[in-house]
Amino acid sequence: MEAEVRPLPKVEYMAPSSLKEAFHLLKEYQSEARLLAGGTDLIPKMKKRAITAEIIIDLNRIPGLAGIEIRGDRLHIRGLTRLAEIKESPLVKEKAPALAQAIGLMASPPIRNRATIAGNLCTASPAADTAPPLLVLDALVKMESIRGERIVPLSEFFLGPEKTVMRPDEILTEVIIPVQEGKSAFMKLGRRKAFTLAVVSAAAFARTRKGKFEEVRVALGAVAPIPMRGRKVEEALKGSEVNEQKIVQAAERVREEVSPITDVRASAEYRKDMSYVLTKRILEQVGGRG
Repeated sequence: MEAEVRPLPKVEYMAPSSLKEAFHLLKEYQSEARLLAGGTDLIPKMKKRAITAEIIIDLNRIPGLAGIEIRGDRLHIRGLTRLAEIKESPLVKEKAPALAQAIGLMASPPIRNRATIAGNLCTASPAADTAPPLLVLDALVKMESIRGERIVPLSEFFLGPEKTVMRPDEILTEVIIPVQEGKSAFMKLGRRKAFTLAVVSAAAFARTRKGKFEEVRVALGAVAPIPMRGRKVEEALKGSEVNEQKIVQAAERVREEVSPITDVRASAEYRKDMSYVLTKRILEQVGGRG
């Protein structure tokens, strides 16, 4: 039974005007506090009492936490950048098209206008749509706290459903994507064509040369406790010829890697079958055969 939706409980609201101030608040209140970015996940969960908080720390008045730019050979997306801005960004469409495609299939326009890239990642949902494209793009995330900053690969960020490597006093301030030659794409299967959680999602990146896969990366969502890379698929394809037989054989290996569950959206067996189907289709697309 779905949890009852009730009015927000009484909380203390704080809106720091700098990261330094936010870090001090996190240090002072620790587990009593929750960060507010877009609020599209936090607020509904608080109304259902799935999340509790004594204090809300609103990050939206802190300058410099949103924006998209190229610095050197990397695309930098600040943590509070709205998903709608990322979807429409010419830089993202050019340098990270799979991410723009994924966001275009997420939620509804009003949600995309509020939700942030950091929020979508920090909820650590196995079905988070931004995760698979960022995984195949070899993205990194930067986390900052009063103790300094650290950068970790996104492939090491997720620990389990709603669990990440982030420490209680850290804020995810930036997503960093290496700019690289190649083609990326995203596909999603849901119970509806739009405004729906993924039953299965898949992303791929490939760089081909002289008819062979020089580099290939595959990632899937909603088929394991965390968004995952298809390492066995990648190993089977790297250096191989770009043809249907090789793609089919490699895509079959995804069945060995996924560990889906049965829930109200789909059975585990269906998810496993669709993992193969989407992996095959996305590889055909990035390999130039789609």
